[in-house]
Amino acid sequence: MNKNTGQGGVFSLLKGVPLSYILVALFVLQISLAVGLTAYLSISNGQKAVYEVASELRREVANGVQQNLQTYLSTPRQVLRSNQNIIDMGLLKIENLATWEPYLIEQLKIFPDALALTASNEQQEYLAVEKLNDRQFLLRKASKSTGYDLYTYRIDSQGQRTQLPEVVKNYDARSRPDYQAAVNARKFSFSQIFVPLTEPTLLISASLPIYNSQGELLGVNSTLTHLSEIGDLLQNIKVGKSGQIFIIERSGLLVASSTTEEAFRLQNGKPIRLAASQSGNSLTQATAKYLATKFSNFESGQSLQQLDFSFDGKRQFLEVRQLQGEPNINWLIVVAVPEADFIGQIDRNIQTTIFVCLGALGLATILGIVTARWITQPILDFSRATKDLADFTNGKDSVVKVQGIKELDVLGESFNEMAQQLRKTFTGLTTKNEELELQVKQQTQELQQEIQERINSEQKLSQHSRVLAELANHKAVFEGNLETAFKVITEKAANALEVERVGVWLFNSKTDGGLRQRTKLQCINLYERSKQRHSAGLERNLADYPIYFKALAAARTITVTDTRTDPRVQELWNELLEPNNIVSLIDTDLWVGGEVVGTVLYEQIGIKRTWELSEQNFVSSIAQFVALTLEVCDRKRAESALSEAKEVAEMANRAKSIFLKNISDELRTPLNSILEITQSLQDGVYSLLSEEQRQSLNILESSGKNLLELIKQILDLTDIESSKIELQLATTSIRGLCDSSLSFVKHLAFQKNIDLSIQIPEELEPIQVDERRIRQVFINLLTNAIKFTKEGGKVWIEVQPNSTNKYIFFSVVDTGIGMLSDDLFKLFQPFMQVENSSTGRSTGTGLGLVMVQKIVELHGGTVHAESQLGKGSRFTVKLPWKKVGE
Repeated sequence: MNKNTGQGGVFSLLKGVPLSYILVALFVLQISLAVGLTAYLSISNGQKAVYEVASELRREVANGVQQNLQTYLSTPRQVLRSNQNIIDMGLLKIENLATWEPYLIEQLKIFPDALALTASNEQQEYLAVEKLNDRQFLLRKASKSTGYDLYTYRIDSQGQRTQLPEVVKNYDARSRPDYQAAVNARKFSFSQIFVPLTEPTLLISASLPIYNSQGELLGVNSTLTHLSEIGDLLQNIKVGKSGQIFIIERSGLLVASSTTEEAFRLQNGKPIRLAASQSGNSLTQATAKYLATKFSNFESGQSLQQLDFSFDGKRQFLEVRQLQGEPNINWLIVVAVPEADFIGQIDRNIQTTIFVCLGALGLATILGIVTARWITQPILDFSRATKDLADFTNGKDSVVKVQGIKELDVLGESFNEMAQQLRKTFTGLTTKNEELELQVKQQTQELQQEIQERINSEQKLSQHSRVLAELANHKAVFEGNLETAFKVITEKAANALEVERVGVWLFNSKTDGGLRQRTKLQCINLYERSKQRHSAGLERNLADYPIYFKALAAARTITVTDTRTDPRVQELWNELLEPNNIVSLIDTDLWVGGEVVGTVLYEQIGIKRTWELSEQNFVSSIAQFVALTLEVCDRKRAESALSEAKEVAEMANRAKSIFLKNISDELRTPLNSILEITQSLQDGVYSLLSEEQRQSLNILESSGKNLLELIKQILDLTDIESSKIELQLATTSIRGLCDSSLSFVKHLAFQKNIDLSIQIPEELEPIQVDERRIRQVFINLLTNAIKFTKEGGKVWIEVQPNSTNKYIFFSVVDTGIGMLSDDLFKLFQPFMQVENSSTGRSTGTGLGLVMVQKIVELHGGTVHAESQLGKGSRFTVKLPWKKVGE
């Protein structure tokens, strides 16, 4: 009675004290006592034992690994020395490998640790025998008889081949690492680890070169060992509970491991050496990275090292030792043992601490019981109230009453308020959830239906795309073969759309008062799918079906779901649609050359059909292929007519050239005679002339020379048009060309006091032109400029390359009378001259600018004219500019 009263008195003293203070104080006391004593005894008594055991175990394991490796690697030396003795006795010859095969098989039976025995000589012969089991061997052979290709056979213990060969082309064993290692060392040695050509693995070879009495190399005898054999050897060595052994090269590459991990990984089917720091085993990877940091990538490591490091929060003990006693073998043996494996060594120390822990535990238990009793009851009340709150359906009120602890009092009040709010919220959420479930169900059904429709649509689109692709590559379409193309198009369209009838209908057109009127549709090809039949010849007249024809003209596509009710096709119902049970149709126009030439008609029989957008797009594409076929056909007809017209034009042009040449020759002879007689009369050969007679003769001479010049220009123009002129291209100075052209017209400019000049950049590269012809161009342009420039005016040449130096522009500019822009088109037409109010009609043949244009075009250039009345003109010649050396 007094005890209970005392406990109640103690608890009443603590009323209002925060629970966190009480719990922290009690548990800190317990943990401090137990952990403090345990840590002190464990650290002081167990540390020394762990180090001693770990050091001894590492040393013993490393010694065992080294001894086993030395024993394993000594076998190749024994085998090769035995073979050397037999060769020295003359029982085997390295020059003749044919006798080695049975000997090597027997030798593998004697030395089971040897994976493979090989012999190769300087004649590029190679022989290798590999033991698979006691009854089967692999034989690899390359010799003159195999064309120096490597053949691989599976053989039995009697040497009989049991499997067809595998072949490696152009095999030369002299280039392999085992052969090269022996030749370079000139004595027994191990090769570097290498990859064979015949299988995805890693090998190391022991090789012995064979020399004759003169010291000449005859061949090499080798043994081959899989690195996986060394891994199997390491797996047989026990290292504590979870310790590992692995061997690495000084480069950091993995040689073997006591785990099942291979020392390589496959990349594109070929083995790639694996660095230990990239190992898939976390302990091997962490150990390699630590050693690389410790010894600068393994190069500075000593022959014997005992180390420790932390991995994954746990201490690891290491033994690092270099393998001794074998040539060319520079391997490091690494033994890694977790500290956790040695916990058993310090069990006796732990027993000492157990009693202390038990005492601390007893004290902690008593304090925990007292504390638990104090706080258990309110917690149980909260637990029951929480369960009631989790199940609102039971109708219970979740109310918590707590007394004695301040924090629990506040928590209880908050909990009660929260329970009331949650009950209200739960009721609202239940109603909302039922509504959402109904909406989700409806949306799911709609989504499933939409997905199915989309799948069907995608299948149709795929089929339509395939059909269009086939038509795009069909020979009849792009050759314009109407009959074949229309049959293919209608048949594929009917199958793709799954309609009964597809037809191509074309308008027959006639001219009436200059207007094209479409009075009739004619069926060029009609395909019936159920009968697989093509036909033609049906007609539909405008006079019989005016509403239907009007609908065709008003819309590119007529889409009819029900032919019985659609007014656009009612005229066709009784006579055409109902007798054939056509209930739906789609009609799309054919456009060729910007006008409608016909239609493609698709007719559905039996069941009404709503035409989808993808189907409407498909029929439009089909119409384009029909139109394309018609265009190709029309183009081929036009090309044929054009070819005939071209031949006629060429014949006429040749006849014109012959006529002009003949008539020019006929005119030149009498004209030269007239000029000679005129010259004689002017010189007074026959009698003295009066002034009036002399003026008449001058007019006669001038007219004759003009006529002779006209004949000459006509002949030149004829030669150019008939392509008889061949340009004499040569490297020409641009400045020299311009200067020489100006010098030809200086006397004309001097007579009218006209200023001549040139504007040209410095150091322009030469140009490839016919200098005489281009000078003729510039002289004609300069002469015209001077002719139409008043006294005291200016005429000059401007030269300017374009930004890429691909072309260069020559402009002849004047300040003359100019001309209207409407007259510019006449300048380059034969025998055309421009008149204006200032000068009237000018003298000349009207062929000068025509010759300019022809000569420039022969050079691959163009001529452009600009002019403004009263302000002058600019004629620009654009020529290709090819620099010297390009």
